[in-house]
This record gives sequence, C-alpha cells and structure tokens, in this order.
Amino acid sequence: MTSDDMDGIFGKNHSLMITNVVVDGKKVDIIINEKGIITSIGEMAGKEWKGEEDFQIDGNGALVLPGLVNTHTHAAMTLLRGYADDMILQDWLSQKIWPLEAHLKPEDIYWGTKLACIEMIRSGTTAFNDMYFMMDQAAKAVDETGIRAVLSYGFIDLFNAEKREAECKATENLVSHIRSRNNPRITAAAGPHAIYTVSPEGLKWCAEFAREQKIGIHIHLSETEKEVTDCVAAHGMRPAAHLDACGILTPRTVAAHCCWLDEAECTLLGKRGVSAAHNPVSNMKLATNRAMPYTALKEAGANPCLGTDGCASNNNLDMFEEMKVAALLQKFFWNNPTVLPAPEALAMVSANGAKALGLPTGKIVAGAPADIILVSNRDACNIPLHNAISNLVYSTNGGSVETTICNGRVLMLDRGIPDEAYVLNGAAEAAVALVARAQSG
Repeated sequence: MTSDDMDGIFGKNHSLMITNVVVDGKKVDIIINEKGIITSIGEMAGKEWKGEEDFQIDGNGALVLPGLVNTHTHAAMTLLRGYADDMILQDWLSQKIWPLEAHLKPEDIYWGTKLACIEMIRSGTTAFNDMYFMMDQAAKAVDETGIRAVLSYGFIDLFNAEKREAECKATENLVSHIRSRNNPRITAAAGPHAIYTVSPEGLKWCAEFAREQKIGIHIHLSETEKEVTDCVAAHGMRPAAHLDACGILTPRTVAAHCCWLDEAECTLLGKRGVSAAHNPVSNMKLATNRAMPYTALKEAGANPCLGTDGCASNNNLDMFEEMKVAALLQKFFWNNPTVLPAPEALAMVSANGAKALGLPTGKIVAGAPADIILVSNRDACNIPLHNAISNLVYSTNGGSVETTICNGRVLMLDRGIPDEAYVLNGAAEAAVALVARAQSG
C-alpha cells in the first residue's frame, strides 16, 4: 500500500490489521474493528491478507506496547517550557511561574494542551491525567487530537470562603462541560490542588462532590518536607491523615509526588486503594530531597504509577525517559539495585496507570480498547535485543515510537502526525505572546 493510499487512515476509526509485530516475545498480527476494539491477536504471520479490513499496517517487527499513561500533568505548561530553570522551588513559583500564569488566556490553554498532546502522541502516551485552569479549552484540544484525558480544574481557595464558592462553581462547570461533549475519551475529576492551597472545607467539598458525581480526585501530596511540617503544626497530623479526615483518600484518588510519606501513611494509602503518581524528573529537578517510597507503597497495596508533572519542571512529556529515571532514582535513593525492576516500571506506565484513571486499557488482549504503540526494534538503542523489557525501560526513548493508536484511531503512523507543523507553529506563537504580555505589565 502506498503512502497516498494510507492518507485516509487518519481522522476517524477504521478496521485495521497490524501485521508482523511482536507481543510478549511472539511475532503476531493484531486485528482491530471499526469500534476501536482488539478482536484478535495471533501468530498469523505469513497468512495472506484477505482485504476484509480497511487498512493494513506492516509493523516490520516492531515491539507492541499498550499506550502509555501519564498520571500527573499540567499539559498547557508546555508553553512555559524552559522559561524558568535551576531555581529554588518557592522562588521558582513566586518569581517566575505564578506571575506568568497570571497572564494566561483561554487560547493559551488550548495551544499549550494541543502541543502537549502532539508531544505525547509522538512519544507513545495515549492517556493523561491533567490539572490546570480554563480546562474547557484543554477538553477542546484533547477532543481534536484523539487521545484520552482525565481533566480537573485546579481548585485553590486559599482558605477564603468567597474564593471557595467560586472554585466550587468552576469545578461544577467543568464537569458539566465535559459531560456535554459526550466524548468517552474525555472524563472529569475533582482537582483540589494541595493541603497548603485548599482549606479543609474545600477538601471536604471536593471529596463529597467527587463521590456524588462518581468521578476521580487528583491532588498533590507530600511533595516537600515543608508541606509535612506545616501540616503537623496546623492540624496536628501528617498530610495523608489530614486528607483522609477530609474524605479525599479513595480508590478513585490519584495523589501526585508522595515523596515525604512515612510508613503509616503508605499503609493508609494502601488501605484506601489510592494511586500514588511518582514524578521523579520533576522531583529531582526541584530538589524535593526524597524519593517516593515505592516499595512501601506497593507492599501496602497502593497503586504506584508514573507522571511527568508539567513541562515547566520536567521539561518534557517523554514517559520512556520517566520510566528510566524512576527506576534509577529508586535504586539510588534507597541504595538497592533491585528496587523497581524493569517489568514493574513498565507496569507503572501501562496497567497501573490505566487502573489509576479508571480506564479499560493498559493491556494488549482481545476485547480491550486498541490503545497501542509500535516501538522500533531497529533503532540503535534497541540493538541488540537480549531483553525487550529491559531495553524499553533502560535504553529506549520516545523517539523510537513509530505508530500510535488510541481507541482504534491511528494518531501517528511511521512517525508522521497530520497537522503537526500547524500545532507547533500555533503553540510557539502563543508562548511568545504570553511572555510579551507578562513583561509589558
């Protein structure tokens, strides 16, 4: 099939046959129906394609993985990439990030999120968990680009009753807006920012609202030691216990960072079925001074997963890079080379991530939605291929992803993404205009 013949593959779902790919060490073909569901996987190499499917993709021996899941992002912060680096966390926030964010316009959220979606598609991520502002624009960008997202409004009441009322309304409006889109790829969550920006009353409202609406909760937890000491001084308990008292810790909760949890808090998160999103690159860059206690959380029954955080503190959205850094940081910080082995790191960005976001994805099996990526086995970083999982975690990067499929829809084929240049140009122009507004006053 020529490249011209393949042009029609983009933009909507088709029935697909992916041939000559490797799943769990076996060369197989994969059939996907027009509803975006994997209907069969089998060792059918060599069988003549009968033409029943709309399109055939020759995988050329590529390794097949579930689409990766990024469980903690601030997607529109792609526009802030490289704007402020190598600074103390509080100075970084108060002197650079917050003043620039004060000049954000709705179109900035749209272009920043769209840029993030392109970057994620290119590096194999098909679902992400996002918290930011003006999230109706984020929903528009996600809708257009074809990947999955759980979107939450960053609820920050600053312990002010009047502001809390406005934040409640903004959260309600976002949930209503997302449901009105009637797009199963896009769902809503409540997004209380953190214990130091949200009052106990605000936290309790978010917990009750999420329960009533049957949606998830997305929150930052114990990113810094100061957060812990301040919480103990203010509430007489550590952050996880404080959140639990407010009803925030549930099986639908994704808690980002979790660096400064103690053993009792890990046990509590496990008991409540919380998903703990590790953000190793951001935590190292901002020097939070402690790695998430991965082993303790896993043994307690919590669901450890992985996120990049925003591009202002990472500075990219490459989940392959995040996997490697997570595994290395855990080994280094806890002084044990056996902590977070490659198969567990891969699970964090696939099955565990899907579980955290309540998605039926994260696995390559018949009957599952076709969130699939094809990773080249011919790139230099993947030769030799003594151990595919080891290569995927320790040597591969997002640039080795050749094809990305979400819910059966082809979003990138042979490293080509339709309209990519248009999005990159639009985002670059939006970033320049944002900084100009901030500098002018």
